[in-house]
Amino acid sequence: MPNENKKNGKKKIPVFTYYLIILVVVFLISMVLVPMMNRPVIKEISYSEFIEMVETDKISKVEITNNVITIEPKDFDKEKPVYYETGMLVIYDEEVVPLLKAHGVDFGSPIQEEGSMLTSIISFVLTLGVSWLLFFLIMRVVSKKMNGGVMSFGKSTGKIYAEKSTGKTFEDVAGQEEAKTALVEIIDFLNNPKKYTEIGAKLPKGALLVGPPGTGKTLLAKAVAGEAKVPFFSLSGSEFVEMFVGVGASRVRDLFKQAVDNAPCIVFIDEIDAIGKSRDNVMGGNDEREQTLNQLLAEMDGFDSSKGVVILAATNRPEVLDKALLRPGRFDRRIIVDLPDLEGRKAILKVHARHVIMEGDIDLDAIALSTPGASGADLENIINEAALRAVRAKKTKVSQKELADAVEVVIAGEEKKSTVLSEKEKRVVAYHEIGHALVSALLTHTEPVQKITIIPRTSGALGYTMQVAKEEKHLMSKQEALDDITVLAGGRASEEIQFGEITTGASNDIMKATRLARAMVTTYGMSEEFGFMCLEQRTSMFLNDNTSGDYSDDTAAKIDGAVKKIIDQCYEKAKNLLTENKDKLDMLSDILYEKENITGKEFLDLLGIEPEKTETEAETKHEDENE
Repeated sequence: MPNENKKNGKKKIPVFTYYLIILVVVFLISMVLVPMMNRPVIKEISYSEFIEMVETDKISKVEITNNVITIEPKDFDKEKPVYYETGMLVIYDEEVVPLLKAHGVDFGSPIQEEGSMLTSIISFVLTLGVSWLLFFLIMRVVSKKMNGGVMSFGKSTGKIYAEKSTGKTFEDVAGQEEAKTALVEIIDFLNNPKKYTEIGAKLPKGALLVGPPGTGKTLLAKAVAGEAKVPFFSLSGSEFVEMFVGVGASRVRDLFKQAVDNAPCIVFIDEIDAIGKSRDNVMGGNDEREQTLNQLLAEMDGFDSSKGVVILAATNRPEVLDKALLRPGRFDRRIIVDLPDLEGRKAILKVHARHVIMEGDIDLDAIALSTPGASGADLENIINEAALRAVRAKKTKVSQKELADAVEVVIAGEEKKSTVLSEKEKRVVAYHEIGHALVSALLTHTEPVQKITIIPRTSGALGYTMQVAKEEKHLMSKQEALDDITVLAGGRASEEIQFGEITTGASNDIMKATRLARAMVTTYGMSEEFGFMCLEQRTSMFLNDNTSGDYSDDTAAKIDGAVKKIIDQCYEKAKNLLTENKDKLDMLSDILYEKENITGKEFLDLLGIEPEKTETEAETKHEDENE
């Protein structure tokens, strides 16, 4: 099956470039070629020949300019114009003017070098013909690039992959076992439709893959086509929408026609929210997008799913989709492709590590435990970053150190060697980071410290404290949330205790602490003022953590007061803990100032604490950026 949109890696030339070429060619023809065709023939003669022509009455008109005499003979033919030219004598000939008058030669008016009518017609036809020829040739090239025809902009630009073109199966998809289980039935129907039709079951017309960016929705769709061994049509929602009203609807019709002709097959529409947004917008809508959506709804109602055409779509904004698109009979199933859990991250790392040469003692489980909240794309990036670092170090295999460094790069960025802190700033950062680590070690419901560093990073952090947990958690208690806020406050509290002043280094801590305290009040129902009450909801399920609430100004003021109360209590607790352990704060800060890096084991050894929480089988829970 041909690939109708094959690009061969070549850069696509904009259409307006071809029109510009046409204009340049026509301009050159008009300004250069045509004047050359209309230019009359000019013959040079001597001055004596000129005098002889005057005396024999063979001249009707002359023009004297810049010591040059242009002569128009009496037998002048306008169809084949011929002029004569001669130079003036160095010594002005006083008899030439009387001679011209005596023979009735006009020498006062300029000579008009006019071309023949035939020449003008030929030049006009030539210009028009060349222009149309260029236009035809260029539009033919453009039409091929636009899928075969000057007026074919309504055709679908879907990329058709043959059976082996996707090259993906479920073996290439890890960490999404629930999603794969939900899609197995679709694959089985495409391979064995008879056992379903005999009992009267109908294949779902469409399945919506929903999840955060980078979780592998497109990969899953390709794997379904690879497992089912059927053609795979892949499009983006934005490809349907054009500036011309009706083009999107035309493309939808063409897409479904191609799909039915190639059934059984998989049709995958990525970022379907580009055309599937809800139509109940009171501020007005987009006619082209709504026409495209209406056509998509009509086509999904019209085609027979028993032929084996399955529509898969992906989005990370399900909350904005039109309800008509999600009703039974259209996208019957919603398959969640969420961020992988611990076991999923382990499996994803193993999939991507298959193509990288690694040492024998690599512990991918430790990397998985240190990357909670990472998507499949993030984990792939970590493996690739580790390989790049190994090459940079002139190694032939990737070691555990490169993998650990890659995790740090993803969390806080590369080491920023160009940033040199002054002695005072370096000591402030050292106290700040030890303040976080010491408060964490002194509290009960916190995670073990994995690493403390005061080396600036490209993310803007002048240092950070990494904490890890022994196991992945899905719930957070109120006391754990309060302890987390207290740890975040430890950096600023340490600065205030030691130097008697505060800096801008805690800006990121303040943001995180405020966000967590506000969530405790408005979302988690953990405040004394409001208790078991939801005041705000997330505006986006997968893209961000922004929330919105519908409450009065009085309630908003009370929420702010409750948030401030929580933060103030945690800040005072951090100050009290550090004040009581001032000797340890000074000792650890001096060591960090000198070494710049302290591991979690070294930190606990210096404190004389048993390493109950030091295993690196954990989740990264806090990294403090001194911005």
